[in-house]
Amino acid sequence: METVILLAEDEKKLRDMTAQHLKQEGYKVALAADGLEAIHYWQELQPDLLVLDLMLPGLSGWEVLKKIRQKHDTPVIVLTARADEVDKLLGLELGADDYITKPFSPRELSARIKAVLRRSRPQEPSALISFHDLRLDPERMEVFIGDVLLKLTASEFKILMLLAGNPGQVFSRLYILERVFGDMYEGYERTIDTHISNIRHKMEAADNGQVSIKTVYGIGYKLTAGE
Repeated sequence: METVILLAEDEKKLRDMTAQHLKQEGYKVALAADGLEAIHYWQELQPDLLVLDLMLPGLSGWEVLKKIRQKHDTPVIVLTARADEVDKLLGLELGADDYITKPFSPRELSARIKAVLRRSRPQEPSALISFHDLRLDPERMEVFIGDVLLKLTASEFKILMLLAGNPGQVFSRLYILERVFGDMYEGYERTIDTHISNIRHKMEAADNGQVSIKTVYGIGYKLTAGE
């Protein structure tokens, strides 16, 4: 089955050049020139991955990402024209799985796409992971607290799976970063704080009281039984 990539980019020359390269890489590519088209084609095609420019006309990339994350965990790589760290961290906080700063090479984008798809698709079935009322199904990429299904992004799922598979063990930000994202995020350990914050909010919204992610100051994070 072909891997479908939705590319949302309003700059025609860049959009066409990038699409051509991705097609040569073997992907089926759908194109959107603005935010409304991006939402339309995402709903219609349910792509395997979305490459999303943040500065889209009509509906910004930020708004597109918010709408998608309200319904689905489709892997998203955001494109930003700014090298500002705040932009990058905000994109991750909203649920992006990776970012790439313009200008970029098609080869670099291809590498990022392969890495994100690899992280979002478990390579082989794994046993269920449970800790108190928290249950993770790695094969289906589903997380339950009691009877409540948590809507996690692929990156959030990977982080929680690492912690839940080793309850009580403290993991440094750098270790989590390398295990979940690989070396492409070197120097951005703070992104882990953002993902952990998102996971905590979703766990709290499920009225969870048995399991929590604790901060071990100066070191990292661990999953423990609730207070």
